[in-house]
Amino acid sequence: MSTRPVVSDDGAAARSASARGGGRATGGPHDVSHSRATLAGKLLENAGTRPDAVALREKHRGIWREWTWAEYARRVAHVAAGLRQLGIGPGDRVAVHAENRPEWVVADLAVQGLGAQCVGVYPTSPAAEVEYLLAHSGCRVLVAEDEEQLDKALAVRERLPALEHIVLIDPRGVDLAEAGLLTFAELERRGAETEDPAGAFADAVADLDDTAAAIIVYTSGTTGPPKGAMISHANLVASARTFVEALGGGPDDEVLSYLPLCHIAERLTSVIDSVWAGSVVNFGEGGPSFAHDLRDVQPTVFLGVPRVWEKMLAGVEIRMNDASRLKRALYRFCLRQGRRLAPFRMRGELRVRDRALLALCEVLVFRALRERLGLVRVRVALSGAAPIAPQVLEYLWAIGVPVLEGYGQTENTAICTLTPADDVRLGRVGVALPGVELRIAEDGEILTRSAGVFLGYLDNPEATAATVDSEGWLHTGDVGELDADGFLRITDRKKDILITAGGKNISPSEIENRLKVSPYVREAVVIGDRRKYLTALIGIEQDTVGDWARRRGLAYTTYADLSARPEVRALVESVVAEINRELASVEQIKRFTLLTKELDHEDGELTATQKVKRRAIERAFTDEIEAMYR
Repeated sequence: MSTRPVVSDDGAAARSASARGGGRATGGPHDVSHSRATLAGKLLENAGTRPDAVALREKHRGIWREWTWAEYARRVAHVAAGLRQLGIGPGDRVAVHAENRPEWVVADLAVQGLGAQCVGVYPTSPAAEVEYLLAHSGCRVLVAEDEEQLDKALAVRERLPALEHIVLIDPRGVDLAEAGLLTFAELERRGAETEDPAGAFADAVADLDDTAAAIIVYTSGTTGPPKGAMISHANLVASARTFVEALGGGPDDEVLSYLPLCHIAERLTSVIDSVWAGSVVNFGEGGPSFAHDLRDVQPTVFLGVPRVWEKMLAGVEIRMNDASRLKRALYRFCLRQGRRLAPFRMRGELRVRDRALLALCEVLVFRALRERLGLVRVRVALSGAAPIAPQVLEYLWAIGVPVLEGYGQTENTAICTLTPADDVRLGRVGVALPGVELRIAEDGEILTRSAGVFLGYLDNPEATAATVDSEGWLHTGDVGELDADGFLRITDRKKDILITAGGKNISPSEIENRLKVSPYVREAVVIGDRRKYLTALIGIEQDTVGDWARRRGLAYTTYADLSARPEVRALVESVVAEINRELASVEQIKRFTLLTKELDHEDGELTATQKVKRRAIERAFTDEIEAMYR
């Protein structure tokens, strides 16, 4: 594990405010052990049984600061008391608009413990989306990270009559005299100065109704306005119990919080599972520092969306291009052996001589490579939230990262399927988790029923009725197949299936994923609904294509300039041709256009979770698409 400098955070303003409040987390008349299970209750239990164990770490200017479980619970209690002073109680809603940081999860659990509902807003959300989410949810308090996020809220505040208070985490550059504005540290200090904030919080947690909504998670909005999925305390606990049992989580585990906490996948690792298992959550500096953060932490549990895994693979390719001839030769030899033996690894069927060969490859290449990636300690590696190409998984298994695919969504609190560790089948997303019922409808849609199925969409009974039927089956909107062994294969989103002019049903995501296996392709959008043939809009991966261009002496200035070079088009054409050889004629890409800009959330082309908004793309690039069919 990499050396990680750690200091206490005694100098932090928020903790200084917390320290003045005293109080207790559990025990005495405020013991919550008799109450129904909730995440807030589990937090208090951890603070009582393991008060001095590390719960959270945050990297600040290269130095890691720590909070114990007792300190974590105390901060949550103080923030809850501060929110109570602002009038927040059961049924109210509080939004958090920030990057991943301890204040995010502290606010989340404080809101849940009061019986209110926490609403996450993506850091990349533009002002119009912030307005929609805050207005639709009727949030009374917004916790904003900094001046950038505050400006978005202030730009639309006059159209948000329900919004009474804005709490700012980082006040640098902001005039705090702004009406209704206070800092997170001040909120915490006010709560700390109330009478017995810890006891009051424990009492509130003991009175929680576990069937009530605890959080509201807004869907991606790929086909329309985002919908607010209401997830109950019982849903969260069901998810925690299911995954901690399935993955074997515990106090020795560490995770790196880096995906947006608004998304159910990151909420699962950074809040739900970590609180339930008592594991350590690390908050790095994010953004460009992600790779360094990952190497610092060397997590034991790591969830990566396909884009993260693809980016890692592309990064390795770039570094290998810069390596010496000997290192490149060793890497290629070991990777060839790793790929050959990957199928046996996936089934747990390695022979003695195979283990010996892999041990040699570990010493020569793989261990150092995984340490460089930040994955040398990984016990559980997961891929979810979107389909991933089998070739990417095969590569990761080849270098010793045993990635398991899982399938779930916001509406079932991520509980659906998981790949067994000793029976990995590429192209399948595993079998039903314990307590999950799974079946395929007549039209191919995947239906699931479990304790994770949500309460419904906020103020949208029509959408709720269309999603959860009278028997409790969740209609996922995905199309798939179940084999005789119970393994699930996802074909595509039901609404994304293309039907060509010849009547052939095509799954665009399968073709797109194959294209994105290439380190030179970042985005691929397959077009062809009611058309005679398939085409694609392709966005290049600037880092790897830029590296490729520099090695050939090709000058460029911008992304658009690089995409426009005929040599780059020829490079991508070779990628498309290679993929076409693996596809049936009707599935082949006949023409493609290179995008001259990177797709962007703020331009409405991607969701906050980086999913392509197909309808928006087709509108934005109408001329380019029509040109491919002339």
